[in-house]
Amino acid sequence: MLDLKLLRDLRNMKGQMTAVVLVMACGLTMMIMARGLVVTLETTERNYYTSSRFADLFCDLKRAPRFVEARLGEISGVAALETSVKGTVVLDLPGMKEPADGVIHSLPDGRPRRLNRLVLKAGRLPGTDSRDEVVVSAGFADAHGFRPGDPLDFTVYGVRRRFRIVGVAVSPEYVYETRPGEMLPDPRRFAVLWMGERELSRVLDLNGAFNSVAFRLAPGADPKNVKAAVDRILEPYGGLSSYDRTRHPSAKLLRDEITQLRGFSVAFPVVFLSIAAFMVSAVLSRLVRLQREQIAQMKAFGYSPFAVGFHYVKFALAAVGIATLLSATLGMWAGSAFAALYRRFFQFPSLQFVPDWSALAAALGASALTSVLGVLGAVRMAASLPPAEAMRPEAPARFTPTFLERIGLHGLVPPSFRMALRNMERKPWQALFTAVGLAFATAIPILPGVMGDGVDYLVDFQWNRAQRQDAVVSLIEPGDNGAFLSLSRLPGVLFAEPFRAVPVRLLHGHRQWETAITGLPASPRLNRLLDEREREVPLPSFGLLLSEKLAELLHLVPGDEVRVEVREGRRPVLHTVVSGTIMDFSGVSAYMEIDALRRLLGEGDTVNGAYLKVDPFYWDAFWKRVKGIPRIGTVTTTSGAKENFSRTTKEMMGTSQALYFVFAVIVSFGVIYNGARIALSERARDLATLRVLGFTRREVATILVLELALLTALSIAPGLYLGARLSEAVLATANTETMRFPLVLTIRTYVVAVLTVLASSFFSFAVVGRRMARLDLQAVLKSAE
Repeated sequence: MLDLKLLRDLRNMKGQMTAVVLVMACGLTMMIMARGLVVTLETTERNYYTSSRFADLFCDLKRAPRFVEARLGEISGVAALETSVKGTVVLDLPGMKEPADGVIHSLPDGRPRRLNRLVLKAGRLPGTDSRDEVVVSAGFADAHGFRPGDPLDFTVYGVRRRFRIVGVAVSPEYVYETRPGEMLPDPRRFAVLWMGERELSRVLDLNGAFNSVAFRLAPGADPKNVKAAVDRILEPYGGLSSYDRTRHPSAKLLRDEITQLRGFSVAFPVVFLSIAAFMVSAVLSRLVRLQREQIAQMKAFGYSPFAVGFHYVKFALAAVGIATLLSATLGMWAGSAFAALYRRFFQFPSLQFVPDWSALAAALGASALTSVLGVLGAVRMAASLPPAEAMRPEAPARFTPTFLERIGLHGLVPPSFRMALRNMERKPWQALFTAVGLAFATAIPILPGVMGDGVDYLVDFQWNRAQRQDAVVSLIEPGDNGAFLSLSRLPGVLFAEPFRAVPVRLLHGHRQWETAITGLPASPRLNRLLDEREREVPLPSFGLLLSEKLAELLHLVPGDEVRVEVREGRRPVLHTVVSGTIMDFSGVSAYMEIDALRRLLGEGDTVNGAYLKVDPFYWDAFWKRVKGIPRIGTVTTTSGAKENFSRTTKEMMGTSQALYFVFAVIVSFGVIYNGARIALSERARDLATLRVLGFTRREVATILVLELALLTALSIAPGLYLGARLSEAVLATANTETMRFPLVLTIRTYVVAVLTVLASSFFSFAVVGRRMARLDLQAVLKSAE
């Protein structure tokens, strides 16, 4: 019988319960989607890395003879290793005026790779005696429509040849296919290639030698000891510092994405479920007050306090059950949609959404727990109410002058406004909780606005204010001042700035970080260094400028001494100081005045390349000349990088922004509609009395709406502040050394958030106003028998 009563009450409260269910489903959908994506990426990563025998350690070097491979294999803890050769390429692609660039790796002749095995998506591997066969990465092939059998022209270390594509493959080393140091993939302008080792060694002049090695560690091996041994053996051969998967660019970017999803799977459900718990509590508290006589009758008929209390708990559990079923469907759909989006950025052999069934159980438990906690007060009141007391009408509230009336301000406002203020002051806790819910409803729409504005600011800061060059040209090997003069005399070049990049290990106390020091002119005009206020920071004659993120990682502040271990050439160990920090949003960087860096290294006018300002009328001649220079390793354009970043982030974040905005609208409408319905239920008798006394329908509606309008107005400012802090917390989860998004709060974002809440308010008031117009005055005013 109690369950029949429950179904009848739920039918009568379908509007309010629908609002509660939708808000709860928003949080659970985010939880199920995010947890499912975490499981999907982790499962796919684990299976792919295992099946392809992805290496544990990596090291690049200048050149080492083949006999060194045996010494590396004798290191304690090394289970397997794979030596190879690799180099950079410049590609001349049909339909593109500017050249693309990429990296080319060798494949063993006559045997499969021991480590980092390719997975073919089309075609085959190069033949043993082939000289013109090459395999291309899947991302690059998809971007240009390449298929096995297509020709491909590129230049390798000055040797320009035509090759034939025989296969399309993915590699565990390039799940996230980006240039070194870049944060987003650009498959149109960056390629990964593989060809036979004998032919590539001949082209790179590395016959009988290797310049890259990967290791698989034995179970229980200490990576630190293995890395130290590898560095010691390869140092005479120009070995850079070895690194593990935590520093591998592709693997690290994948782990960063998983870490961000973990944060989203907790933060958003907590917010939405807290709002839903408040809404359930408000609905059930109102229901218990209205059903005092029914509670008395249930107890008089022999139902125990526990049975009565559990009956009202079922209201919350019913909402939880419906929300869980709805969110399971929506979460699976959203997770599949995001998995399809990830397939465009992560190059796995296969990526299918794998639901996290434990997350569904956790969602059910979390929503049930928060809802039960939210209704405990109402349940306790229903269970403890004595039958005799419940049979009597609820004692009338004490009507005393409110604070505004005592100080004489009541005469300044109309009667309807005074009634709304009185009700708020006499029910302060209810008003407070309603205002808190409205503040959250105001806060949530700020996040999608912050995400969009942050991307716009990053693009403007990075490519309009800081990086003013049109092109960056890097040499295969460092050159002298003559090489820089040659670059500055390319067709159309209006201005050129040299740069010198040196791989280093920075140490401060027990902390260390491997990066590169980039030497620039003292006051660069093209690649400018800016602080957080967009002011130019000149390079000092002594000391380092660090990106703020690098200074944070090493716990450095201006004035601190830092140890610099150079990882090329004579490998000097230097001591310098941190002169200041700069703002940037990708990677972690260190900068030094170029002549000071050269003096510390004991070298002449060495350069790695140049930043160029190019006359737009000379681009065709510029590209034609660049493609014919064998010393050039890579060429990137600012316009290309900017366009790729804008397009990629729009694809990645557009779906997220739309999802957050829909959730914001649902929460805004749910909170306001729920509050309006509760106010109407609690004050139906008072409002009907006013109608009988002669108040018009508009005047009566104004009294009800004014209270919620006042609470909405009072909650907007705290909601905007809460939204700013919520956005800051969400962006902090995405703040890594690879990529950082700025917190940008604009008037437009605040206006959209306020308009979202106001629009939800007006719609809710319209729905409740229609119900008010249908009030049966005689039924409402009947006295209980």
